[in-house]
Amino acid sequence: MAQDRFFEEYEIGERRATTGRTITEADIVLHAGQTGDFYPHHMDAEWCATQPFGQRIAHGTLVFSVAIGMAAGEINPRSMSYGYDRLRFIRPVFIGDTVRVQTAIADKREHKRPSHGILVERVECFKQGGELVLACEHLHLVERRGAGGG
Repeated sequence: MAQDRFFEEYEIGERRATTGRTITEADIVLHAGQTGDFYPHHMDAEWCATQPFGQRIAHGTLVFSVAIGMAAGEINPRSMSYGYDRLRFIRPVFIGDTVRVQTAIADKREHKRPSHGILVERVECFKQGGELVLACEHLHLVERRGAGGG
């Protein structure tokens, strides 16, 4: 659903939360095919059984993609993704784990273009049991009120 919001309308501390999504073997296989990352940590169940985790782990980039997709539920035509900072893969995610995402507006910054500002959204991905598995800052370039017809 489209939601026109200008930079000035966001408040530090605003929060959102998603429902859960279970990571499947199909997710891992598809991600490996898309990225070319066929490392045994993700693809070789027998080898993984001999390793400390004892099972295959989801690609960190898969968990990141899923988490960002889950958090992108609202479309704001006055905003676009400007990148990601401080991305960390904190704990492994396994086949069958269910992840959920919480976001919070952490900061608002000036941008070199006076018509826009940078909104910093803290993104945290948890798996069942509340374990934090991924964290990053999602930067959004957001139009200021009156800058382009609003």
